[in-house]
Amino acid sequence: MSVPEHAEQTPGSTTSRVILSTSDIDRALSRIAHEILESNKGSEDLVLLGIARRGFPLAQRLAARLEQIDPGFTARTATGQLDITMYRDDLRRHPARTPQPTVIPDSGIDGRTVVLVDDVLFSGRTIRAALDALVDVGRPRVVRLAVLVDRGHRELPIRADHVGKNLPTSSQEKVRVLLRESDPEPRDEGHEDCVVIDAPVASDPDVARDRDAAPGRTAR
Repeated sequence: MSVPEHAEQTPGSTTSRVILSTSDIDRALSRIAHEILESNKGSEDLVLLGIARRGFPLAQRLAARLEQIDPGFTARTATGQLDITMYRDDLRRHPARTPQPTVIPDSGIDGRTVVLVDDVLFSGRTIRAALDALVDVGRPRVVRLAVLVDRGHRELPIRADHVGKNLPTSSQEKVRVLLRESDPEPRDEGHEDCVVIDAPVASDPDVARDRDAAPGRTAR
């Protein structure tokens, strides 16, 4: 598989373009790691929980960076995975989802600062489900949210504390995060990890209006 570096028409009448390359993602994660330490005033009582499935490898990468920055943080014992399958509000419409294991550090999350990690923040419903799942495994002192991409279009009052990139999109566009851990198919050099936008070709007035009405874009 090869990810196009520039806009390119595909058979499905969409254009695909890379928004973040491997190096861009690395820089974004390094910045988020510093922000987490600053907001927490260090690494004490800090736990990272990645939302299955792409949130978990991102949490692992963030934990590795935190360990490099602050020797008092141990990535292996402060990183876990949170599965939200049974807490989703669309489970009746999509019942075939395969649950992933929820893995909580041995020290638990009670009284600790938990940073939920996910790849894309969109409607906010995934994070709402994650908060419900979190209640069933413990009572953190503080819960914060770190996402690689915030694409807007919120349906619930949820905001990320740490964002790799704010990405104004239209509702017609699709944002894909491709990571080596979860998406191992071959990609071009420099795009082993990447964020891609798939946008429909503006072949009719409705698509064009929706595209131009996206936040941060000026209608023509």
